[in-house]
Amino acid sequence: MRAMYPASPVVEAEELLAGVRFDDPFRWLEQETPQTKEWQARQSELASTYVRQWPFFDDLRALVNRCNTERRAVLPRRAGDCWFRAEIAEGETQARVLMSSEPLNGGTVVFDPKENCGGLVPFLSWLSPSPDARMLAIGLCGDGSERNTIRLIDVGSRQIVAGAPREILMDNWTGGVQWLPDSSGFFFTALSGASIDFSLEVYLHRCGTTERLDIPWTTRKEWRMVVISPDDQYAVAFERLRNPIPVAVAALNRSVLVWKPFVTRLDETVAGHVVQGELIAISDREAPKGRVIAIPLDAEDPNDSRLWREVVAESNAVLRNVTFVGKLLYLTELVNTYVRVRIVDVAGKTFGEVPLPGNGAISEMPFPLMNLVPRGDPESFLFAFSSLTESWGLYRHIPGQKDAEVLRGPRVRLRDVVVEDRQAVGQDGTAIPYHVVRVAGQGTDRPMPTLIYGYGGFNVPEVPQFPGSMAAFVASGGIFVHAHLRGGAELGRHWWQQGCLRAKQNSFNDLFAIAEALIEMGYSSRDTLAVTGASNGGLMAGVAATQRPDLWRVVVPRVPIVDLIGACRGAYGRLVVSMEYAGIEDPEEVRRLASFSPYQLVKEGVRYPAIFIGAGQTDPRCPPWHARKFAARLQVATAGEEPILVHVWEKVGHGWATAKDIATLEHTEWLAFVMRHLDMDPTSAGAHIAA
Repeated sequence: MRAMYPASPVVEAEELLAGVRFDDPFRWLEQETPQTKEWQARQSELASTYVRQWPFFDDLRALVNRCNTERRAVLPRRAGDCWFRAEIAEGETQARVLMSSEPLNGGTVVFDPKENCGGLVPFLSWLSPSPDARMLAIGLCGDGSERNTIRLIDVGSRQIVAGAPREILMDNWTGGVQWLPDSSGFFFTALSGASIDFSLEVYLHRCGTTERLDIPWTTRKEWRMVVISPDDQYAVAFERLRNPIPVAVAALNRSVLVWKPFVTRLDETVAGHVVQGELIAISDREAPKGRVIAIPLDAEDPNDSRLWREVVAESNAVLRNVTFVGKLLYLTELVNTYVRVRIVDVAGKTFGEVPLPGNGAISEMPFPLMNLVPRGDPESFLFAFSSLTESWGLYRHIPGQKDAEVLRGPRVRLRDVVVEDRQAVGQDGTAIPYHVVRVAGQGTDRPMPTLIYGYGGFNVPEVPQFPGSMAAFVASGGIFVHAHLRGGAELGRHWWQQGCLRAKQNSFNDLFAIAEALIEMGYSSRDTLAVTGASNGGLMAGVAATQRPDLWRVVVPRVPIVDLIGACRGAYGRLVVSMEYAGIEDPEEVRRLASFSPYQLVKEGVRYPAIFIGAGQTDPRCPPWHARKFAARLQVATAGEEPILVHVWEKVGHGWATAKDIATLEHTEWLAFVMRHLDMDPTSAGAHIAA
């Protein structure tokens, strides 16, 4: 297999960070030169050919197509008496927008990319109807990168109208646009330069003009956005992605916005909405698992938690989100990693819980800032729910009713499958939770093909939801393991802090502890064990391959960031590394960073496991050069015969803006690689999938 690799010349180059030097023999693969493009094309062709030679590739693709439902379900949006939703029609690969009188039933096509975009079929990144339902704002991405531009559609004529802002939005993470209550304009967050430079500004578009807002932001710059309060009285400016704070508030009953500084001096989270003169929010200040607090807008010092009113005290549940429905608060929280929804009022009085279909997850965006964007219906609690064995269903709970209404049931179910809740013991004695998903009656008298999936970073909860394409692995007789690693948010702020910065190695040690527990129990072995993850999870997989190459048969890093030293040359990379991994001005911190930077960890003469690296050519978060450099270094260094392959997909980014057909093919390729090396046969898997 080694002889098949395209040549990867080694160059004399080095990286210097905080005075610490590192060899960088494949620096040339960072540049988008003709030489790099040819190398990438040959590597991608090699990877595709290898997996498609597997005789079961087409069978697996059919399974993945059945299982690969939306990763996070997108809720319909209500405006006036109308509902707007994105929907992919049968046989199509991109979504259109429909308007109807009910959340899901029937409707009129308001936007169809095949008809409205002159033959181009861009990705629909987000949609936001005006409050009067006369105008629809959408975001369109043409290259898979998530970068998108705003289009305005007259709902009556269903035509794109002129005058939309020209600024480029980096992604859909701030919800696209936030309309003013009178539908005269909207706030939005956009790039003021290239994505890699990561300079975000907030704008107001009104009466055909767009202006950058001069808001009293703090000096700590991450994501920024403005949201409208549920009572339509205030605009609230938030900043910071994973632990947002409301830095300023402006009343909307004035012709000119006057921004009053609000919470500006806290490191902890304060994420919520202004109602009746108070900010009602979830905060982990003095409450690592979260509590609900109220801060008066006229507080003498909103940063002083002694002036806050406690609405709901901290408990064993991890509070994640607060949604206003009428005068009630619907609190999304995690109990032993599974979701629960409690209902309270602004005084803290409990009105019960929303009955859920079982143990699972509610579809929410991964970062707290993203969940401040209004979605669904202000008069009911609209939510999507899935479990480790059932795909997303859509439900609605109306205050005062006992049961939740089923608007659409799950489209895919795993049949005759069981879920086991287990714990491994971490290197420092910490209990690390994980879930095992396997076919019922499947014996453990011999090691089984096992795939561990994890993330463990950035205060993101990797909730126990339907595994999408990986359900095909379970249906084919494999064991799927959903891991809850430190660095995530599943068990509260402390769980994140125990797996980031100086404690980052805990995340990887937790993964190794789960793998060793599975081997000790007889579920798996080093010859039947695989691991995968994406983004920060791709880093996790890269660390697994380089710190513990002896532990795995197969490793699949997807859209990974694996050269943490080189990443610091760009503004976005510096931000990400400084947020989660290490201080980059301190030489000792840089050396610690290198201890889990996979590109730097590759060593000559080591027998590495079979590795399949997937990346997107237009990825603004984890650029494809990470995957290219890592693959080249592994191919040159390995002493083993196991294949090390890399596929960089054209017109694909980080995965948030990938067409359905391309996403299906991507997942089929890497799963085929795993299943080929674990000697699996998916031809009878259909018996365990109900769709």
